[in-house]
Amino acid sequence: MNPLRPSSLFFGFLTACALALILISLHALIQPRLDQERLTKLGRMVEDLTLTDLCLFTEARYTRHLSQADLHSPFQDHPLSLEHFPSGSFVRPPQRFRPPHANLD
Repeated sequence: MNPLRPSSLFFGFLTACALALILISLHALIQPRLDQERLTKLGRMVEDLTLTDLCLFTEARYTRHLSQADLHSPFQDHPLSLEHFPSGSFVRPPQRFRPPHANLD
Protein backbone atom coordinates (compact mmCIF):
# COMPACT_ATOMS: atom_id res chain seq x y z
CA MET A 1 0.00 0.00 0.00
CA ASN A 2 1.48 3.30 -1.12
CA PRO A 3 0.64 6.29 1.16
CA LEU A 4 -0.10 9.64 -0.44
CA ARG A 5 2.63 12.22 -0.41
CA PRO A 6 1.88 15.59 1.21
CA SER A 7 2.22 17.27 -2.17
CA SER A 8 -0.52 14.99 -3.58
CA LEU A 9 -2.83 15.93 -0.72
CA PHE A 10 -2.10 19.61 -1.29
CA PHE A 11 -2.80 19.27 -5.02
CA GLY A 12 -6.10 17.57 -4.21
CA PHE A 13 -6.97 20.40 -1.83
CA LEU A 14 -6.16 23.00 -4.50
CA THR A 15 -8.27 21.12 -7.04
CA ALA A 16 -11.22 21.01 -4.62
CA CYS A 17 -10.87 24.76 -3.91
CA ALA A 18 -10.70 25.56 -7.64
CA LEU A 19 -13.81 23.47 -8.27
CA ALA A 20 -15.65 25.22 -5.43
CA LEU A 21 -14.63 28.62 -6.85
CA ILE A 22 -15.94 27.65 -10.29
CA LEU A 23 -19.25 26.45 -8.84
CA ILE A 24 -19.66 29.62 -6.77
CA SER A 25 -18.96 31.75 -9.84
CA LEU A 26 -21.52 29.83 -11.89
CA HIS A 27 -24.08 30.27 -9.13
CA ALA A 28 -23.40 34.02 -9.05
CA LEU A 29 -24.01 34.20 -12.80
CA ILE A 30 -27.18 32.10 -12.86
CA GLN A 31 -29.00 33.18 -9.68
CA PRO A 32 -29.88 36.78 -10.67
CA ARG A 33 -31.65 35.50 -13.79
CA LEU A 34 -33.63 33.04 -11.71
CA ASP A 35 -34.60 35.73 -9.18
CA GLN A 36 -35.71 38.29 -11.77
CA GLU A 37 -39.30 37.02 -12.01
CA ARG A 38 -39.69 36.91 -8.21
CA LEU A 39 -38.31 40.44 -7.84
CA THR A 40 -40.66 41.70 -10.55
CA LYS A 41 -43.64 40.18 -8.72
CA LEU A 42 -42.52 41.72 -5.43
CA GLY A 43 -42.13 45.11 -7.11
CA ARG A 44 -45.65 44.90 -8.48
CA MET A 45 -46.99 43.92 -5.07
CA VAL A 46 -45.26 46.93 -3.45
CA GLU A 47 -46.81 49.24 -6.04
CA ASP A 48 -50.28 47.68 -5.76
CA LEU A 49 -50.34 47.79 -1.96
CA THR A 50 -48.57 51.18 -1.82
CA LEU A 51 -46.17 49.93 0.83
CA THR A 52 -43.83 52.30 2.61
CA ASP A 53 -40.15 51.82 3.29
CA LEU A 54 -38.80 48.52 4.48
CA CYS A 55 -38.76 48.06 8.25
CA LEU A 56 -35.16 47.04 8.91
CA PHE A 57 -35.05 47.01 12.69
CA THR A 58 -37.74 46.65 15.33
CA GLU A 59 -36.07 48.39 18.27
CA ALA A 60 -36.39 52.14 17.98
CA ARG A 61 -38.76 54.26 15.96
CA TYR A 62 -35.90 56.10 14.25
CA THR A 63 -34.42 52.82 12.96
CA ARG A 64 -37.71 51.28 11.79
CA HIS A 65 -38.34 53.60 8.86
CA LEU A 66 -35.13 55.46 8.09
CA SER A 67 -36.57 57.91 5.59
CA GLN A 68 -39.29 58.98 8.01
CA ALA A 69 -37.18 59.57 11.11
CA ASP A 70 -36.55 63.08 12.31
CA LEU A 71 -32.95 64.15 12.81
CA HIS A 72 -33.05 64.52 16.59
CA SER A 73 -34.86 61.34 17.61
CA PRO A 74 -31.68 59.37 18.43
CA PHE A 75 -30.79 62.10 20.91
CA GLN A 76 -34.23 62.55 22.44
CA ASP A 77 -32.99 61.97 25.99
CA HIS A 78 -29.91 64.16 25.82
CA PRO A 79 -27.86 65.67 22.95
CA LEU A 80 -24.74 63.77 24.03
CA SER A 81 -26.47 60.55 25.05
CA LEU A 82 -25.08 57.25 23.88
CA GLU A 83 -26.92 55.05 21.44
CA HIS A 84 -29.44 52.90 23.31
CA PHE A 85 -30.00 50.36 20.56
CA PRO A 86 -27.36 48.41 18.65
CA SER A 87 -29.21 48.83 15.35
CA GLY A 88 -28.32 52.52 15.30
CA SER A 89 -24.67 51.61 14.77
CA PHE A 90 -25.48 49.63 11.60
CA VAL A 91 -27.10 52.51 9.75
CA ARG A 92 -24.95 55.12 8.05
CA PRO A 93 -25.87 58.79 8.28
CA PRO A 94 -27.69 60.30 5.29
CA GLN A 95 -25.59 61.50 2.35
CA ARG A 96 -26.18 65.16 3.21
CA PHE A 97 -24.41 64.71 6.57
CA ARG A 98 -21.35 62.91 5.22
CA PRO A 99 -18.21 64.78 4.26
CA PRO A 100 -17.88 65.22 0.47
CA HIS A 101 -14.66 63.18 0.35
CA ALA A 102 -16.12 60.19 2.23
CA ASN A 103 -16.97 57.48 -0.29
CA LEU A 104 -18.82 54.91 1.83
CA ASP A 105 -20.96 53.42 -0.97
